Amino acid sequence: MKTIGMLGGMSWESTATYYRELNQGVKNALGGLHSAKISMVSVDFDEIEKLQHQNDWEGTAKILCAAAESVESAGADLLIICTNTMHIVAPQIEAAISIPLLHIADATAISLLADKVKRVGLLGTKFTMEEGFYKSRLVEKYDLEVVVPEQEDREIIHQVIYEELCLGIINDSSRKAYLEIIEKLQQQKLDAIILGCTEIALLISQQDTDIRLYDTVKLHAQQAVAAAIQQ
Repeated sequence: MKTIGMLGGMSWESTATYYRELNQGVKNALGGLHSAKISMVSVDFDEIEKLQHQNDWEGTAKILCAAAESVESAGADLLIICTNTMHIVAPQIEAAISIPLLHIADATAISLLADKVKRVGLLGTKFTMEEGFYKSRLVEKYDLEVVVPEQEDREIIHQVIYEELCLGIINDSSRKAYLEIIEKLQQQKLDAIILGCTEIALLISQQDTDIRLYDTVKLHAQQAVAAAIQQ
Protein backbone atom coordinates (compact mmCIF):
# COMPACT_ATOMS: atom_id res chain seq x y z
CA MET A 1 0.00 0.00 0.00
CA LYS A 2 1.24 3.48 -0.86
CA THR A 3 1.43 6.27 1.70
CA ILE A 4 -1.04 9.09 1.16
CA GLY A 5 0.35 12.56 1.79
CA MET A 6 -2.08 15.12 3.18
CA LEU A 7 -1.85 18.91 3.35
CA GLY A 8 -4.42 19.60 6.03
CA GLY A 9 -5.70 22.18 8.46
CA MET A 10 -7.66 24.25 5.92
CA SER A 11 -9.78 23.92 8.02
CA TRP A 12 -9.02 21.12 10.46
CA GLU A 13 -12.79 20.53 10.69
CA SER A 14 -12.87 19.13 7.16
CA THR A 15 -9.40 17.57 7.44
CA ALA A 16 -10.84 15.38 10.19
CA THR A 17 -13.45 14.19 7.66
CA TYR A 18 -10.68 13.43 5.17
CA TYR A 19 -8.82 11.34 7.75
CA ARG A 20 -11.94 9.32 8.51
CA GLU A 21 -12.85 8.85 4.84
CA LEU A 22 -9.34 7.69 3.91
CA ASN A 23 -9.18 5.14 6.68
CA GLN A 24 -12.73 3.93 6.13
CA GLY A 25 -12.05 3.63 2.41
CA VAL A 26 -8.99 1.45 2.96
CA LYS A 27 -10.84 -0.66 5.50
CA ASN A 28 -13.75 -1.16 3.09
CA ALA A 29 -11.39 -2.11 0.27
CA LEU A 30 -9.02 -4.40 2.15
CA GLY A 31 -11.02 -5.51 5.18
CA GLY A 32 -9.81 -6.67 8.55
CA LEU A 33 -7.64 -4.27 10.52
CA HIS A 34 -6.36 -2.41 7.48
CA SER A 35 -6.10 1.37 7.70
CA ALA A 36 -4.57 4.05 5.50
CA LYS A 37 -0.86 4.79 5.55
CA ILE A 38 -0.76 8.58 5.90
CA SER A 39 1.84 11.32 6.13
CA MET A 40 0.31 14.68 7.01
CA VAL A 41 1.28 18.27 7.67
CA SER A 42 -1.52 20.37 9.12
CA VAL A 43 -0.99 24.11 8.75
CA ASP A 44 -2.25 26.99 10.88
CA PHE A 45 -5.30 28.12 8.92
CA ASP A 46 -5.33 31.59 10.48
CA GLU A 47 -2.08 32.31 8.67
CA ILE A 48 -3.44 30.99 5.36
CA GLU A 49 -6.81 32.78 5.66
CA LYS A 50 -5.19 36.17 6.18
CA LEU A 51 -3.06 35.74 3.07
CA GLN A 52 -6.09 34.55 1.07
CA HIS A 53 -8.06 37.68 1.82
CA GLN A 54 -5.03 39.83 0.99
CA ASN A 55 -4.86 38.04 -2.38
CA ASP A 56 -1.31 37.04 -1.45
CA TRP A 57 -1.41 33.69 -3.21
CA GLU A 58 2.37 33.54 -3.54
CA GLY A 59 2.58 33.82 0.23
CA THR A 60 0.24 30.87 0.63
CA ALA A 61 2.18 28.95 -2.02
CA LYS A 62 5.42 29.32 -0.06
CA ILE A 63 3.81 27.90 3.06
CA LEU A 64 2.14 25.01 1.28
CA CYS A 65 5.14 24.16 -0.89
CA ALA A 66 7.29 23.86 2.23
CA ALA A 67 4.60 21.72 3.86
CA ALA A 68 4.33 19.51 0.76
CA GLU A 69 8.09 18.99 0.72
CA SER A 70 7.90 17.90 4.36
CA VAL A 71 5.13 15.43 3.56
CA GLU A 72 7.17 13.97 0.73
CA SER A 73 10.26 13.74 2.94
CA ALA A 74 8.21 11.82 5.49
CA GLY A 75 7.59 9.08 2.91
CA ALA A 76 4.41 10.04 1.06
CA ASP A 77 3.99 8.42 -2.36
CA LEU A 78 1.24 10.82 -3.50
CA LEU A 79 -0.26 14.07 -2.27
CA ILE A 80 -3.73 15.51 -1.71
CA ILE A 81 -4.44 19.12 -0.77
CA CYS A 82 -7.33 18.84 1.69
CA THR A 83 -9.17 21.94 0.49
CA ASN A 84 -10.70 23.11 -2.78
CA THR A 85 -9.62 26.75 -2.54
CA MET A 86 -5.91 26.14 -2.15
CA HIS A 87 -5.79 24.26 -5.44
CA ILE A 88 -5.32 27.79 -6.75
CA VAL A 89 -1.62 27.18 -6.00
CA ALA A 90 -1.60 23.54 -7.12
CA PRO A 91 0.83 24.28 -10.00
CA GLN A 92 3.41 25.71 -7.58
CA ILE A 93 3.01 22.76 -5.24
CA GLU A 94 3.35 20.26 -8.09
CA ALA A 95 6.57 21.98 -9.15
CA ALA A 96 7.99 21.72 -5.62
CA ILE A 97 7.58 17.94 -5.25
CA SER A 98 8.39 14.81 -7.20
CA ILE A 99 5.37 12.73 -6.14
CA PRO A 100 1.98 12.90 -7.95
CA LEU A 101 -0.59 15.48 -6.85
CA LEU A 102 -4.17 14.21 -7.06
CA HIS A 103 -6.31 17.22 -8.01
CA ILE A 104 -9.69 17.55 -6.27
CA ALA A 105 -11.39 18.96 -9.39
CA ASP A 106 -10.28 15.92 -11.39
CA ALA A 107 -11.74 13.54 -8.82
CA THR A 108 -15.02 15.46 -8.93
CA ALA A 109 -15.20 15.71 -12.72
CA ILE A 110 -14.49 12.02 -13.23
CA SER A 111 -17.39 11.14 -10.95
CA LEU A 112 -19.69 13.60 -12.73
CA LEU A 113 -18.85 12.19 -16.13
CA ALA A 114 -19.33 8.63 -14.90
CA ASP A 115 -22.87 9.64 -13.87
CA LYS A 116 -23.43 11.37 -17.23
CA VAL A 117 -23.78 14.75 -15.54
CA LYS A 118 -23.19 17.68 -17.87
CA ARG A 119 -24.45 20.91 -16.28
CA VAL A 120 -23.57 21.58 -12.63
CA GLY A 121 -23.84 24.26 -10.00
CA LEU A 122 -20.73 25.10 -7.98
CA LEU A 123 -20.77 26.17 -4.34
CA GLY A 124 -17.57 27.12 -2.55
CA THR A 125 -15.56 30.05 -1.29
CA LYS A 126 -15.68 33.21 -3.38
CA PHE A 127 -12.21 32.29 -4.62
CA THR A 128 -13.40 28.92 -5.91
CA MET A 129 -16.61 30.28 -7.41
CA GLU A 130 -15.09 33.39 -8.99
CA GLU A 131 -11.49 32.54 -9.95
CA GLY A 132 -10.69 30.47 -13.00
CA PHE A 133 -8.44 27.82 -11.43
CA TYR A 134 -11.34 25.48 -10.58
CA LYS A 135 -14.15 26.27 -13.01
CA SER A 136 -11.82 26.46 -15.99
CA ARG A 137 -10.41 23.02 -15.23
CA LEU A 138 -13.92 21.54 -15.19
CA VAL A 139 -14.90 23.33 -18.40
CA GLU A 140 -11.73 23.02 -20.47
CA LYS A 141 -10.51 19.59 -19.39
CA TYR A 142 -13.86 17.82 -18.96
CA ASP A 143 -16.29 19.86 -21.10
CA LEU A 144 -18.67 20.46 -18.19
CA GLU A 145 -21.04 23.42 -17.95
CA VAL A 146 -20.53 25.19 -14.61
CA VAL A 147 -22.99 27.66 -13.06
CA VAL A 148 -22.29 29.70 -9.92
CA PRO A 149 -24.78 31.56 -7.71
CA GLU A 150 -25.42 35.28 -8.13
CA GLN A 151 -23.09 37.67 -6.30
CA GLU A 152 -25.25 38.21 -3.21
CA ASP A 153 -25.57 34.47 -2.73
CA ARG A 154 -21.83 33.98 -3.24
CA GLU A 155 -21.25 36.41 -0.38
CA ILE A 156 -23.57 34.40 1.89
CA ILE A 157 -21.90 31.10 1.03
CA HIS A 158 -18.43 32.54 1.63
CA GLN A 159 -19.35 34.18 4.92
CA VAL A 160 -20.89 31.02 6.35
CA ILE A 161 -17.81 29.00 5.40
CA TYR A 162 -15.31 31.28 7.13
CA GLU A 163 -17.38 32.59 10.05
CA GLU A 164 -19.19 29.36 10.94
CA LEU A 165 -18.18 26.09 9.29
CA CYS A 166 -14.42 26.54 9.64
CA LEU A 167 -15.06 27.18 13.35
CA GLY A 168 -17.21 24.08 13.74
CA ILE A 169 -20.41 26.13 14.03
CA ILE A 170 -23.50 24.59 12.40
CA ASN A 171 -26.57 26.83 12.20
CA ASP A 172 -29.99 25.79 10.95
CA SER A 173 -30.51 29.29 9.55
CA SER A 174 -27.39 28.90 7.41
CA ARG A 175 -28.54 25.51 6.20
CA LYS A 176 -31.84 27.10 5.18
CA ALA A 177 -29.99 29.89 3.34
CA TYR A 178 -27.82 27.38 1.46
CA LEU A 179 -30.82 25.31 0.46
CA GLU A 180 -32.60 28.43 -0.82
CA ILE A 181 -29.53 29.21 -2.95
CA ILE A 182 -29.51 25.63 -4.26
CA GLU A 183 -33.20 25.93 -5.09
CA LYS A 184 -32.51 29.05 -7.14
CA LEU A 185 -29.72 27.26 -8.98
CA GLN A 186 -32.04 24.35 -9.73
CA GLN A 187 -34.21 26.72 -11.76
CA GLN A 188 -31.32 26.90 -14.25
CA LYS A 189 -31.85 23.27 -15.21
CA LEU A 190 -28.81 21.79 -13.51
CA ASP A 191 -28.07 18.09 -13.25
CA ALA A 192 -26.22 18.35 -9.94
CA ILE A 193 -24.51 20.59 -7.39
CA ILE A 194 -20.82 20.39 -6.50
CA LEU A 195 -20.11 21.00 -2.82
CA GLY A 196 -16.88 22.72 -3.84
CA CYS A 197 -15.69 23.60 -0.37
CA THR A 198 -14.59 20.83 1.96
CA GLU A 199 -16.64 22.26 4.85
CA ILE A 200 -20.02 22.51 3.11
CA ALA A 201 -20.88 18.83 3.66
CA LEU A 202 -20.73 19.56 7.39
CA LEU A 203 -23.84 21.72 6.87
CA ILE A 204 -25.91 20.08 4.13
CA SER A 205 -26.30 16.53 2.89
CA GLN A 206 -28.22 14.64 0.22
CA GLN A 207 -31.20 14.17 2.52
CA ASP A 208 -31.73 17.95 2.50
CA THR A 209 -32.44 18.27 -1.24
CA ASP A 210 -33.63 16.27 -4.23
CA ILE A 211 -30.87 17.48 -6.58
CA ARG A 212 -27.73 15.33 -6.63
CA LEU A 213 -24.93 16.63 -4.44
CA TYR A 214 -21.29 15.80 -5.11
CA ASP A 215 -19.21 15.96 -1.92
CA THR A 216 -15.66 16.81 -2.98
CA VAL A 217 -14.12 15.46 0.24
CA LYS A 218 -15.54 11.98 -0.32
CA LEU A 219 -14.66 11.96 -4.01
CA HIS A 220 -11.11 13.18 -3.37
CA ALA A 221 -10.63 10.61 -0.60
CA GLN A 222 -11.92 7.83 -2.86
CA GLN A 223 -9.45 8.89 -5.54
CA ALA A 224 -6.58 8.80 -3.02
CA VAL A 225 -7.58 5.40 -1.64
CA ALA A 226 -7.79 3.90 -5.13
CA ALA A 227 -4.31 5.23 -5.95
CA ALA A 228 -2.89 4.00 -2.65
CA ILE A 229 -4.11 0.41 -2.92
CA GLN A 230 -3.53 0.02 -6.64
CA GLN A 231 -1.16 -2.85 -7.35
